[in-house]
Amino acid sequence: MELAGDDDAFAVREAESRCSAVDLVAPGVATARGVEAPETLAYTRRVCRLVGTCEPDVDAAGAVARAASTDRDGTVAVRARDVRGLTGIDTQAVERRLGRHLVERGFDVDLDDPDHTFVALFSSGIAALGWLETETVRDFAARKPTEKPFFQPGSMAPMDARALANIAGAAPGRRLLDPMCGTGGILVEAGLAGATVVGVDAQAKMVRGTRRNLDAYLDGGTVLRGDATRLPVADGSFDGAVLDVPYGRQSKVAGDSLEGLVGGTLSEIRRVASRAVVVGDRIWNDAAEAAGWTVTDRFDRRVHASLTRYVHVLG
Repeated sequence: MELAGDDDAFAVREAESRCSAVDLVAPGVATARGVEAPETLAYTRRVCRLVGTCEPDVDAAGAVARAASTDRDGTVAVRARDVRGLTGIDTQAVERRLGRHLVERGFDVDLDDPDHTFVALFSSGIAALGWLETETVRDFAARKPTEKPFFQPGSMAPMDARALANIAGAAPGRRLLDPMCGTGGILVEAGLAGATVVGVDAQAKMVRGTRRNLDAYLDGGTVLRGDATRLPVADGSFDGAVLDVPYGRQSKVAGDSLEGLVGGTLSEIRRVASRAVVVGDRIWNDAAEAAGWTVTDRFDRRVHASLTRYVHVLG
């Protein structure tokens, strides 16, 4: 797996929502087993069926290509990647060398529309080579917050929203809740990952806006006006939830302290879901544990100089 971004631990955690035994073997490169439906992952660029690993140089990669399985027919193209620019490898030289070896193994080269693509990922201390299985859909820029029908400042980037939804369990056949849905960015990404989505927000403006955004990108979705500390849904009715806690100027809440609001919401989502992801501009471990959750992972993700998002994975 070629990972995206520069936070490998976070990318690995998202990948675990689609497969098992994920092992980071080098910066930006991981191996995994039991991969299912990886095309909706945000922080994985491509998934390949591993042929072998070697030292990150042309000769060693050539030796792996010479021994590559030929349990497939048709045309082939070779793609080499210097992952994060860490090795300085001449990727064109790699592609030429590997292409020659594959031709010797009986393949014909087709650079425009190949039947198969042989991928060589070079990173610090290792090269991983294999047959391309899946390239994830990288269309997040088309859904940046300012392009949506309804926009409010502070909306989360779609790539991050997708990753959080995936970690919370978004997938076909799953139900995902956002109890403070805001503009609905997380719900949109969860829905595009195949989940059935339900959002709740206390503000009528946000409910109307989220409905517009869901209508623009999804075939369905439910948005309710309500109190996140008294959710109008039955016990155990969701597979997962994502809570993006208000922060900055948004953290001023009417009628309650932010701590009280978050604590009450965490208790409610524990009633209705078996797993959750909580995001905020501060650490909420104590509140999560007080509500009966176990914080299984936490990722401190710097957005810019004045904002770090703390991502808590709860189970």
